[in-house]
Amino acid sequence: MKRKPVPTGFITASALLALFVILPLLATLFSTRPGELGQTLTDPEVSRSIGLTFGAGGIATGLGLLGGVPLAYLLARYRFHGKRALQALVDLPIVIPHTAAGVALLMVFGRQGLLGRPLAELGLFFTDSLGGIVVAMMFVSLPYLVNASRDAIELVDEEMERVALIDGASAWQAFWLVTLPQAWRGVAGGALMMWARGVSEFGAVVILAYHPKIVPVLVYERFEGFGLKTALPVAVLLILAAVVMFGLLRWLLTPEREK
Repeated sequence: MKRKPVPTGFITASALLALFVILPLLATLFSTRPGELGQTLTDPEVSRSIGLTFGAGGIATGLGLLGGVPLAYLLARYRFHGKRALQALVDLPIVIPHTAAGVALLMVFGRQGLLGRPLAELGLFFTDSLGGIVVAMMFVSLPYLVNASRDAIELVDEEMERVALIDGASAWQAFWLVTLPQAWRGVAGGALMMWARGVSEFGAVVILAYHPKIVPVLVYERFEGFGLKTALPVAVLLILAAVVMFGLLRWLLTPEREK
């Protein structure tokens, strides 16, 4: 079969867009020497910030899985009043400016916030704490997990769940033993996407929990206080982490037959 020719204009437009994305990344990566990266990695403040960022992202993703996967299953399998509104609510954090999201979270989880005040009496604080970082990361990144999990569950044949129920399985057993083993790749991809989006968050985190500093906040602080040269190695480390996560994500989401 003769291959359809690709219009020259499409090739040009695609190449320009790819260049627009890759050029700033390459310029940043090649502007830092390996020795500077090694020195930055041994900086105690940077290593603490990296551990905090990745750890908080992992906690946020774990909590997101507990509620996000059941929500994705409801959206994929059931029809109910308000379903479209619920789906829109899930997607809302994607379109809200993240500095505005930080302010909204502060109104709820701040020391004088709706939940912050009673929780503070129990010893739970969210401003300038790990808890605040986790909350901010969850808020902005949860849609990626829910939507990816919903799409993966929708691809699983519902008839197989019915057969499991007829054979005596409970609804939970049908989900755990039939649906999840077939949808796991999409769920895992959504979880990784949520984690990656969480660790890259700046706006919501910096308003709710400036301290302790995650890597995006540290990059901003060093740029503001000491200039580009000081912020650059930390930014490179963050970009390299994002590239690794992107590679894992693509591997998870690529069907076996295409690998």
